Amino acid sequence: MNWIAWTILLFLIADFLLRLAADRLNLNALSDEIPESFTGVFEPEKYRQTQDYLRANTRFGQIAAAVDLLVLVVFWFGGGFAFVDRWTRSFGWGPLAAGLTYIGVLAGLKTLIDQPFSLYATFVIEQRFGFNQTSLGTWIKDRFKALLLAMLFGIPLLAGVLAFFQYAGASAWIWCWGLVTLFMIVVQFIAPAWIMPLFNRFDPLEAGELKDAIMACARTINFSLDNVYVMDGSKRSSKSNAFFTGFGRHRRIVLFDTLIARHTTDELVAVLAHEMGHYQMRHILKMMALSILQTGMLLFLMSLVINTPALFEAFYVQQPSVYAGLVFFGLLYAPVDFFLGMIIHYVSRRHEFAADHFAATTTGNIRPMVDALKKLSVHNLSNLSPHPLYVFLNYSHPPVLQRIAALEEGSQGTQPPSIYQV
Repeated sequence: MNWIAWTILLFLIADFLLRLAADRLNLNALSDEIPESFTGVFEPEKYRQTQDYLRANTRFGQIAAAVDLLVLVVFWFGGGFAFVDRWTRSFGWGPLAAGLTYIGVLAGLKTLIDQPFSLYATFVIEQRFGFNQTSLGTWIKDRFKALLLAMLFGIPLLAGVLAFFQYAGASAWIWCWGLVTLFMIVVQFIAPAWIMPLFNRFDPLEAGELKDAIMACARTINFSLDNVYVMDGSKRSSKSNAFFTGFGRHRRIVLFDTLIARHTTDELVAVLAHEMGHYQMRHILKMMALSILQTGMLLFLMSLVINTPALFEAFYVQQPSVYAGLVFFGLLYAPVDFFLGMIIHYVSRRHEFAADHFAATTTGNIRPMVDALKKLSVHNLSNLSPHPLYVFLNYSHPPVLQRIAALEEGSQGTQPPSIYQV
């Protein structure tokens, strides 16, 4: 083993142990006492169910992570990467065809390993706690559609990246950065109209009190809104949510049908004002810019080491290639990605605080947003007392008690508290 192999292996183990420790701290942070702000909202039995749900998902996640790590290490040190490389080369194909085959085989193996865990999570854990609405047929169709989309979009993108690194020399990473950036932007435009409807039905919100209230709210902030869409989220899960996606005339604000069924008009308007806030404060553009910068750094670093012999020696591959280098660099890059991920989570949590404040300011009342957050937490069995380390590592949204406290703090003055500044 050379220094690259040791670096990757030690990080994989350290990451696994850190997340185990965070899981343990998160479970230890559970309390039998219902937080004061949720008294009368959470029934004791429902609150215990929330904790059971967290324990079940945590233990299952630990098993899945352990299996994932074990399979990777056995495959790696058993010569799996080298075997697939030799098998791919035996066909005598050119570098692009060989690269697509090599990466496709590895991705296919990873997908096969993941499917039993996905099945168990959906049809055992989610079923046990009353969330699952997915039929086996729908689950299979979703995987088939995802595979087709991966082939339709992933193969040309991957072929472009491989071609640039194969033939474009020192400037390859810049060309790749441009290609990937273009791809990310195009997907943002086409996903709402072409991709997402492959999985769910999106119907314009019917005329009535709710639509009138939402449109009136949009007008108060000069937010151009042609329509709000209702997604048949109940087709797969009884959980509730809302989200904003797309740009320009392709943008969509979407409410789950399960959300509409459980919330008042005022609460739904507050939730939609929160989503409008993300757009008005350019959070989506900021997060995309961060993602583009992250991609550029990844590609630049990859250009520096992708042809390093030691990288291939670490995985027992004798003949260097762009496609194998891309895969191996992905594992070497993991520590950098780990720290960047925490930064992005941190920025995302601040955006959520800011959007909450925007919703409260727009509607003129914090109570609908607070009530909506409480109902969502109860129905989705959210953990009310996550450990700070677990939040730091995993949460893209602040814990609900922090969001409620920030809303109440912000309501005491005309300016938002410092936590909102983005």
